[in-house]
Amino acid sequence: MFLQKYKWGQAKNTRLWVAVGIEVIVAVGCYRLYLRLSDMSGSYALVQWVRAVVPLAVFAAATLLVYIFFNKPSFSDFIIASEGELKKVSFASRREIIISTAVVIITVISLACMLGFMDFVFNLFFMNVLGI
Repeated sequence: MFLQKYKWGQAKNTRLWVAVGIEVIVAVGCYRLYLRLSDMSGSYALVQWVRAVVPLAVFAAATLLVYIFFNKPSFSDFIIASEGELKKVSFASRREIIISTAVVIITVISLACMLGFMDFVFNLFFMNVLGI
């Protein structure tokens, strides 16, 4: 049956937050659909019904699809493996990040100054020597 849970205990938080992220995106889309449907013309009761029910139906369908998709073995195994790989990653320390950032900033500033100086020199050369 398609409502059966597949390896539900593994990568639980990862699945939860990915699903929450997808549902937030769908909710924003449904809200925009709700606002777009406010421009409909017709009988007031029908317009209000369509305006309310269509975004809710889209959200419910998306929620069901997310649930079904997250219980597919291929996707669930991918999420479980991804979480396992992320646990193996060793992230840089705060000191290493500060030093790397400083090196990048100093390099960018020095290259910008060198490029500005070369532009100034070429400008002087072309204006004064060649008269262009």
